[in-house]
Amino acid sequence: MRVPSSHHNFPRVHNAMWPGLVGKGPDSEPPIDLATMLRLTAAAHADGADGARFDGIDLFLFDPHVSIDASDDDLARLADEVRALGLEIGSVVAPVWPPTGGGSAMGNVEERQSFVAQVRKASRIARELRDLGARPYGIVRIDSAASPAEWATDPDGNTRLIAQTFREACEVAAGYGERLAAEGEICWGGMHSWRRMVQLLELVDRPQTLGFQADMAHTLLFTLGYNAPEDRILAEDFEWEQTSRFQEALRQLTAALRPWTIDFHVAQNDATVHGAGSHDKTGHHCLPGDPNGKLDIVRDAGHWLRDEDGRLTKSMRHICWDGCMFPNAVMMQQSTWNGILAAMLAVRDAHGWFEGTQE
Repeated sequence: MRVPSSHHNFPRVHNAMWPGLVGKGPDSEPPIDLATMLRLTAAAHADGADGARFDGIDLFLFDPHVSIDASDDDLARLADEVRALGLEIGSVVAPVWPPTGGGSAMGNVEERQSFVAQVRKASRIARELRDLGARPYGIVRIDSAASPAEWATDPDGNTRLIAQTFREACEVAAGYGERLAAEGEICWGGMHSWRRMVQLLELVDRPQTLGFQADMAHTLLFTLGYNAPEDRILAEDFEWEQTSRFQEALRQLTAALRPWTIDFHVAQNDATVHGAGSHDKTGHHCLPGDPNGKLDIVRDAGHWLRDEDGRLTKSMRHICWDGCMFPNAVMMQQSTWNGILAAMLAVRDAHGWFEGTQE
């Protein structure tokens, strides 16, 4: 992809580091270390981009990348390592799931306390990186850490429990000057459909502290009603050649969720689900140019980055590419990240803006 020349410098374009961890491990492929992910990101370049590079990274706060119990000295070294490559840090993922030291947001008292404890640790790291000057923007990402099947045993009661846990997490995050973003995915109970996601956000009712993290791959599946057929927007007789119907579905989806959206993942999806290692099946992330991809990335990102009248919302200081569960062989190719950078810059060219002084 050749990127048109643009003077836009916002939103900043980031690359997620967690594809080196998520879905990796003893029952899958080995993890890719943070230093390698950073090197591949910093080295990415795109034809016609006038030297534009990735501006930064988003992090998963989990070993072996960044320990949730990292010391101040550890974080100072991390900040130096990232800045030495000309990058900044944006959003961070709190390891709220039971296997990573957290607990279900709708679980028993101890499980919910473990969830909030991980948010506290993540918020402390986020603030420290901000104080070090390495993190000028971004949120702390969470989800319910529970499956739709578990949630379905008592939808109303479990939604209330998740909302209660999220409110407690909001109090903790706000104490560190941080905001939380809940990433809706078909694999997270109470967040597995667009309608349930809105319901939960409204029930928590902390709009200054809790927002929505939109991922283009996951939200595409919301329109199809995966794990929530009662909430599907596209009818069962929909065909992918029917572009106008798809665009109308995205307009309906984003009208409901865009007002809550404070963090955004650019992604491609082929309308299928995928899981690897210990990660449940969720939206299948594809390369930008995947021939089976259903999204026009630049066009469809506009539904999230512009309001219903086509005006830029400017509600996010950065956008991030999420290549979650890409195979290692794909991720170790520099050309993979060159192509992803080109896609990100094309999104910014179409939906970005300039801040600063023109030279």
